[in-house]
Amino acid sequence: MHASDSSRSRLAGLTLAALGVVYGDIGTSPLYALKECFNKEHGVDPTRDNVLGVLSLILWSLILIVSIKYILFVMRADNKGEGGILALMALAFPEARTGQINGRLCSVMVGMGLFGSALLYGDGMITPAVSVLGAVEGLDVATPKLGPYVVTISVVILIGLFSCQSAGTGTVGRIFGPVMMVWFAAISLMGLSAIVQEPSVLGAINPLHGFQFLRHGGWVGFVVLGSVFLAVTGGEALYADMGHFGARPIRLAWFIVVLPSLMLNYFGQGANLILHPESSVNPFYKLAPTWALYPLVGLATAAAVIASQALISGAFSLSMQAIQLGYLPRLQIDHTSERERGQIYMPQVNWTLMVASVALVLGFQTSSNLAAAYGIAVTLTMMATTVLFYFVTHRLWNWSLWQSIAVSGSALLIEGAFFSANAIKVLHGGWFPLLIGAILFTLMTTWKTGRKLLWNRIRDAALPVEQFLGSLDRREPMRVKGTAIYLAGNSDGTPIALLHNLKHNKVLHERVVFFTILVADDPRVKGEDRVQIEELRHGFWRVRACFGFMEEPNVPEVLRLCEGLGLHFKEHETTYFLSRETIIPVKRSGMMLWRERLFALMSRNAQSATTFFRLPAGRVVELGMQVEL
Repeated sequence: MHASDSSRSRLAGLTLAALGVVYGDIGTSPLYALKECFNKEHGVDPTRDNVLGVLSLILWSLILIVSIKYILFVMRADNKGEGGILALMALAFPEARTGQINGRLCSVMVGMGLFGSALLYGDGMITPAVSVLGAVEGLDVATPKLGPYVVTISVVILIGLFSCQSAGTGTVGRIFGPVMMVWFAAISLMGLSAIVQEPSVLGAINPLHGFQFLRHGGWVGFVVLGSVFLAVTGGEALYADMGHFGARPIRLAWFIVVLPSLMLNYFGQGANLILHPESSVNPFYKLAPTWALYPLVGLATAAAVIASQALISGAFSLSMQAIQLGYLPRLQIDHTSERERGQIYMPQVNWTLMVASVALVLGFQTSSNLAAAYGIAVTLTMMATTVLFYFVTHRLWNWSLWQSIAVSGSALLIEGAFFSANAIKVLHGGWFPLLIGAILFTLMTTWKTGRKLLWNRIRDAALPVEQFLGSLDRREPMRVKGTAIYLAGNSDGTPIALLHNLKHNKVLHERVVFFTILVADDPRVKGEDRVQIEELRHGFWRVRACFGFMEEPNVPEVLRLCEGLGLHFKEHETTYFLSRETIIPVKRSGMMLWRERLFALMSRNAQSATTFFRLPAGRVVELGMQVEL
């Protein structure tokens, strides 16, 4: 009985925490979604039929995309408990990392997954800007005198938000759930009070209202569909954050709290529009009584900050995954919690997101202008997830072709309609996430291809271990006391740094360890699978350490594990040898010259291996070499 109570308590705690982290983005969409549907530029009057039609589209979009696609289907595709588009890509095409096939289909699908993940960075820039702006714009409703200060206040809040990231989300995270619980309770009560006054709005549950709106609305109805999609932005976070909370808490939070609260508020906004068509200027804040406007702006701002925090933390996690999978160069990763490995802070990513978010607020000025840039990135990411999910069901789960097409094809049809509606906004802000996605995609593919070319060049110049050890049989150089650890990317060849050291210094340490770090297709690796030790001859050893793509390599930690397997190290007698490659771009087969120069620039600015692998700086020797690509 006690164990059962403890299990329920843990489930309740995870469900509450999921409210704060997972549902911050989609939970704040009532601030701007319905307002954009009745934006004066669209020319849609808030008549009863139009209101019922738009509400019906919002309701069924939430049901079909979030409840059915993500909650019921996609969240079943967990990669050892982890979710997200990169985890799904590794699940659908594990051969992309092993190199067993190089087919065009595999390359296209991996490229699609990468572009979808690159677009998430654009989402991470836009979400803080549009959420905070949408919340602070309530001040303009409370008193027009504060209208001119909305942009300034939003910029100050964003700078404060990003400046606090280095402190970590652990302490703040504990209050995210309760704050969002208050938020969902508040928007539910606001909506319910309006529904009581105009209960006919509940007729929007009938999907025929949505079909009729699209059929009679023509081109205008099609344009509004792009704004309807704003109600489901944040749906991708359900899958991306699955590893933090588990599928069950996320599902419970959605069906018990989030979906009912969203629908009560949207229907309440619709009821108020039917009664007071002039409230279309800001239907969310027009729901609130005058005395509650300032507290509501404060609560909405807190909810917007929480929504932004989820995207910022997601960008950190995505960046670490991309580094481990070989799609980004090494970047600084600071752990903000001694107990929670997932709580990290990445300065370069953080400040880039801050500059972009502030620039968006200053450039677009209003949440309405920003909304045009919002939908297109999310629709493309969702479509990439749907396509990759098709291959998971067909290749991994052995669904029949028709079953896979029925599920993924239906979702793709709906998301394709949303993408088409958002595509017409490209010139009005939609270009921004596409530009960010294209830049990140170029960087990621350039780094991956460049590392592969560099690997091939080094491998061609490398000496097989057996051949090197054979040369020691014939003539062994002078040995000095201590242990030398050579970090090597090739787990079979002789490290280049060793050959250079032997060539110039003419000595070897009495014990030499070839240390190779491997990244698995799984998010995390079990402790017993972390380290493999192989004793060679002449005092040589080979150590292979395996990490998941959600884990950060830690060489000292691996050395401690080696001691339990019989290989002991004394820190003051151990020296680490690394090779630092200087890239020389040349015209030859491989990459275009401009991409080689870009790769060289990225390589020069990557974090040092000493810092990234947590090596003791005073015991590291780096040997340089030039490599022509």
